[in-house]
Amino acid sequence: MLYQAYQARDDLLAPFRAAAEIATAMLDRGDAGPFGNILLRSAAAGAELFSRAKLVHERPPFGIEAVVIGEDEALISEEVVLHTPFADLLHFKKDMAVQQPRVLVVAPMAGHFATLLRDTVRTLLPDHDVFITDWHNARDIPREAGNFGLDEYIDCIIRFFETIGPGAHVLGVCQPCNALLATLGVMAQAGNTAQPRSMTLMAGPVDTRINPTAVNQLASDHSIQWFEDNLIDTVPHQFLGANRRVYPGFLQLAAFMSMNLPRHVRAHLDLFSNIARGEIEKANVTRQFYDEYFSVLDLPAEFYLQTVQRVFQEHHLARGIFDWRGNRVDVGAIKNIALLTVEGERDDICAPGQTLAAHDLCTGITALKKHHHLQPDVGHYGVFSGTKWQRQIYPVIRKTILAND
Repeated sequence: MLYQAYQARDDLLAPFRAAAEIATAMLDRGDAGPFGNILLRSAAAGAELFSRAKLVHERPPFGIEAVVIGEDEALISEEVVLHTPFADLLHFKKDMAVQQPRVLVVAPMAGHFATLLRDTVRTLLPDHDVFITDWHNARDIPREAGNFGLDEYIDCIIRFFETIGPGAHVLGVCQPCNALLATLGVMAQAGNTAQPRSMTLMAGPVDTRINPTAVNQLASDHSIQWFEDNLIDTVPHQFLGANRRVYPGFLQLAAFMSMNLPRHVRAHLDLFSNIARGEIEKANVTRQFYDEYFSVLDLPAEFYLQTVQRVFQEHHLARGIFDWRGNRVDVGAIKNIALLTVEGERDDICAPGQTLAAHDLCTGITALKKHHHLQPDVGHYGVFSGTKWQRQIYPVIRKTILAND
């Protein structure tokens, strides 16, 4: 009943938040003199913080309208290349004819929409033909679409590779790295011609026995039954996915925020101060971050529980016992794919060493095709977003893709 209680509370507060948004627009003025400005903006700041104390359950727009290629500007349009009940294969199509390496970005399916990787995509676009896994909110997927566990997840990624065609490249960010590596093992064992030419695994839990973090500790401290009893609920009746069992996005967000609660509190106090002082640019940086951070999606219960058990508790891939559709997966069968792993030195979600473990598992890839990059002085999100991602990590990825295209 936790989901129902959350939704009832959200529905109850909706008109008050709407009123706060109107008050924000009315109070945030600059025509009442210096002293009046501070009072009005402080009141506006309070109203805005109240109106923003909510979650959004629809994917925000990527908002990437154009990129510069050489001296030319290419307009970008979002094109759904393949639609499935649980995800779309989304293509960032350019309005000019240009031959570039095709890259599939496998976004995390961990409580946020694929737009969490907006900066990743924007950075890749000038040099690459970019596709992304656009995961759907499970609360909007009718039960008739069936279950979605790790088997179905792997099936979905294989379909996406086959749709893009042979000779592409893949970039897995965070959560999908484990299942993505298993997917490539399945494709290698089957001799699937749609295998990519290179795979980049970024800050992902390939082997969580190495340098365990608080996330890993939570998984190991509780039984899988505890997770099912305490974190799984059914979608309320007013949504398309009514009665589907899910891990609600609001619970996952609460778990993430609790890991760095003082930082989030401080960020909102700073937002209040920035608005009250009229520091619009600083306020907009915080607004944009939390607009994305507070956009959440629900995960299918079977996918979440299987990931907790097989990736974080029992370490199936790392121990060589990962099964797909009843068949043992051998990532050692991967031979003709270059491997690049990327980690952040200060990552407290997926610690250094957990992604690097892929090198030992991929015994069929020669040493010349294996590379690792440890980025100094970045945390988890800095691996795929921000200045150091753009200036120091991305050039390594671009070089790897170019060398194997």
